[in-house]
Amino acid sequence: MSSDGRGPIATATAELAAWLAGAAGEPVPIGPPRTDGDAAGLTLWPLELRPARQTRSSGAVREPYRFTIRYLLSVVGPAGLDHLDRVLTAATSDGSYPVVLEAGDAALWSAFGVAPRPALLIDVPAQVDHPTPAAPPVLQPLRLRQLEVRTLTGRVVGPDDQPLAAMRVELPATASAARTGPDGRFLIVGVPHDPDNPAPVRLRLSGRGLVLTADVDADEDDIVIVCAPPTH
Repeated sequence: MSSDGRGPIATATAELAAWLAGAAGEPVPIGPPRTDGDAAGLTLWPLELRPARQTRSSGAVREPYRFTIRYLLSVVGPAGLDHLDRVLTAATSDGSYPVVLEAGDAALWSAFGVAPRPALLIDVPAQVDHPTPAAPPVLQPLRLRQLEVRTLTGRVVGPDDQPLAAMRVELPATASAARTGPDGRFLIVGVPHDPDNPAPVRLRLSGRGLVLTADVDADEDDIVIVCAPPTH
């Protein structure tokens, strides 16, 4: 809806009618093609709604629904040709509204019950806007708290406590990673830790044909991770 409560079709029609009044030199009534005796001028009528290419929404914001309104601008009486001439000149000069010269279908005029006459088709883009959801109110003051940073040290061994060298040990979704030495030991720095909500730290290990994850306790001084060989 526009600020005055009108929908997209009514808004587009009013804006086009206002532009046509300036281009033609007089107001253009909105209504189907007619034959009114000595009346002269133009009539504007929304003929059809045509689909337009849509854009995909992402996140919480929905993209507008886009479509095109095709209008029929037709002559009323022979003197209306002058007004149509002015509109055609203005439309092709400033590019405000694209016009289509394909309004000569006899079936179209038969449907309106009037004789064929010079006319223009005008395509006007329109869209249905979706309001952005309001963010929930903040009921409590925001508190900023800096997390502690820990260093994890430990060993990676096989089932018989055999040290596993050259194993990659990483903290997923971060840049923190290390490789085990000949004694199977590793050290990872910069591990976030929340003392108020302690939780296991998940590590990802890869090497020697193994890929596995292990949840470890960041408070342990010497972490031991046992890697079992793959079973066949």
